[in-house]
Amino acid sequence: MAAAAERLSYTPSAVSQHLAALEREAGVRLLERVGRGVRPTAAGRLLAEQGDAVIDRLAAAEAALADLRTGRAGLLRMRFFATAGASFVPPALAIFRGRHPDAELDLAMQEPPDSVHAVRAGEADIAIAVEPVAGSPERDNGLCWTQLLDDEYFAILPANHPLVDRGDVALADLAQEQWVDTEPQPSPCSEILTSSFAAAGFSPQVIVATDDYPTTQGMVAAGLGISLVPLLALDRPHPGVVVRRLRSNPPIRRILAVVRAGAQDEPFVRTITEALRTVADSHVLRTPSRA
Repeated sequence: MAAAAERLSYTPSAVSQHLAALEREAGVRLLERVGRGVRPTAAGRLLAEQGDAVIDRLAAAEAALADLRTGRAGLLRMRFFATAGASFVPPALAIFRGRHPDAELDLAMQEPPDSVHAVRAGEADIAIAVEPVAGSPERDNGLCWTQLLDDEYFAILPANHPLVDRGDVALADLAQEQWVDTEPQPSPCSEILTSSFAAAGFSPQVIVATDDYPTTQGMVAAGLGISLVPLLALDRPHPGVVVRRLRSNPPIRRILAVVRAGAQDEPFVRTITEALRTVADSHVLRTPSRA
């Protein structure tokens, strides 16, 4: 007992008290007297053996937590929609990978608001989302929203359309046209377009609906109608279409990064959010050359 106390820098009395408390918790004797000394009972030997394993696992857990806390290891789960995934998300992920080379990535395309619901449910760490025109009902205290960029919608017309010589056009000028609907399903983007059409005083006559921007451009190029497409989806305009800016309050979809409130300071979330903002700030959105 004296030797154990000396090794632990305790007094013999303190060691005795700790052992007595441990025996009370275990409900069995852990030491027995042998002559002038003591030796462990079978229960004492068992507890000592298990104690080593517990200490080793605690040390491993502390090391793993330290890696997670400092961003040396862990998992980032990210959800994004297609045009974001084809434009500014990849360079942001490259920045993230450079700062956290050992991190695991769980990446998947998912449309808002489903991606936002995934963040709220703890199934994803960050989502790239679109804010509806009047402000999202999803924006509550359970989530943290960071604006990345405003993505303007442009009109795309067949190359032989009478309005291509006018330059910029007003949305109201297109009221009598036939339309290719790019947002047939309810979504934040469809809300933005519906609101813009209503403000221009008409409801579009839809000839064909598609949820794929390249397909939309192909339909327009074939002369089936005209459409509105966000600039992020116009990096390579179809050779058979002409792109025109809309005058006076064009539809704009506001793109945001969404994380759970309180998670924005976690190393992985902080790094990817900063990377997304950096890329978005430097992402020059130019009017397509096919004009």
